[in-house]
Amino acid sequence: MKNKKKIKYDSGTESLAKFAKALGHPTRIKIIKYIEENSRGQISDLTKSLPLAQSTISRHIKELKDAGLLTAKKKSSKIFYSLNISNWQSAKALFNNLFR
Repeated sequence: MKNKKKIKYDSGTESLAKFAKALGHPTRIKIIKYIEENSRGQISDLTKSLPLAQSTISRHIKELKDAGLLTAKKKSSKIFYSLNISNWQSAKALFNNLFR
């Protein structure tokens, strides 16, 4: 068995990897674009614009929320999703820095 060493990465690299993983599926990119263009969205809105089951969209939204790219706000029985502006700006800056 090889001796595995744990590599320590700076926080920017860790964050970039987290955002990249969350955006690593075309459906998640479509969700982000939809919410960015419409300021917010519900799963029912997304099921109308994407030919996917509600459960599939919910799983993708969970990934985006776990990465900190989306926030959720409950109004009565509805949940509205919007971009976490701070994290979205951080993600864009990290990607821009990577591709310089």
